[in-house]
Amino acid sequence: MRVWRYLEEVARVGSVRQAAERLHVTPSALLRRIQDVESDLGAALFERTSSGVQLTAAGEIFIGWIKNQNADLRRVYSQIEALNGLRRGEIRIAVSQAVARGFLMKEMIEFRAKHPLVKLSITVCDHTTAMRHLLAYEADLILVFRPPHAAELQPVMSIGQGMVAVMAHDHPLAAKARLRVRDCLMYDLALPEPSYSGRELIDQILARGSVQPNPVIESNSFDLLADMVKGTEVISFQVDIGASRWREDPELAVRPIDEADGAHGPLVLGQLKGRTLPLPAARFAEQLARRLDEMRSLPMDEAAARALHTAKATRSKATEAETEDELD
Repeated sequence: MRVWRYLEEVARVGSVRQAAERLHVTPSALLRRIQDVESDLGAALFERTSSGVQLTAAGEIFIGWIKNQNADLRRVYSQIEALNGLRRGEIRIAVSQAVARGFLMKEMIEFRAKHPLVKLSITVCDHTTAMRHLLAYEADLILVFRPPHAAELQPVMSIGQGMVAVMAHDHPLAAKARLRVRDCLMYDLALPEPSYSGRELIDQILARGSVQPNPVIESNSFDLLADMVKGTEVISFQVDIGASRWREDPELAVRPIDEADGAHGPLVLGQLKGRTLPLPAARFAEQLARRLDEMRSLPMDEAAARALHTAKATRSKATEAETEDELD
């Protein structure tokens, strides 16, 4: 099994010398191990290039087999540990930034309270990168908004999610219960990078109109975008589940985008089709699926309605105070 790791590392970095340094073995020893495997298979796994080495067609097949074997081996380890009464193991999950700090953080805390010896490895990335991790057996699960269509993806749970606009609490548009995207185009925009699925959705909506948006900032940090709108008239957008923390921020207002704009899509918890998950990952998937299913019955606008009521009450008190000052 150690030689599998050697071959994977050479394939990953594209260099025998660099792989040897990372694996703490000599290049000659690593090369001999590769040659032994090639001799057993009767086929070359790597071919030389000007920059190093790359997999041959036979090498691609063999590395794919290794990844499958490693995935099965992790499952076997998990089952053996369960028989021994242990609760160790590792869960690898690739998630959208929108769910990482709010939804997923709460679920991780709850899971670790029951299974403190299980390691959670979280990769925060865009939906396309998450899918690549899943296909490469580098993630057991993905939880992303609008994942790419792929026959290899098996949804465990999927729920609809709408887009929301995020702005300063005293923004002129904060007085409205819901917004059209065209309303937001009157103001500067702070947008996620184009690789994010939420940005793709907003761009599709904008492409249907004649007014060009004016993004004053693009970022791969949703927290930076939220900070950018505070105290300004700049507007940003977010998936509804990712705005939960911002609804609790007194400096921000979160308003849903009207359904007429079609600003919605699926939030998908998924695994690789046909793969039996290691026990810890399967248990965590069950927990996440239950929680997502519970969210179906929660109206998306409930928190927004409360926030709107609070904002109106605050403005009303402010107006009363100004009137009293004038009378004084």
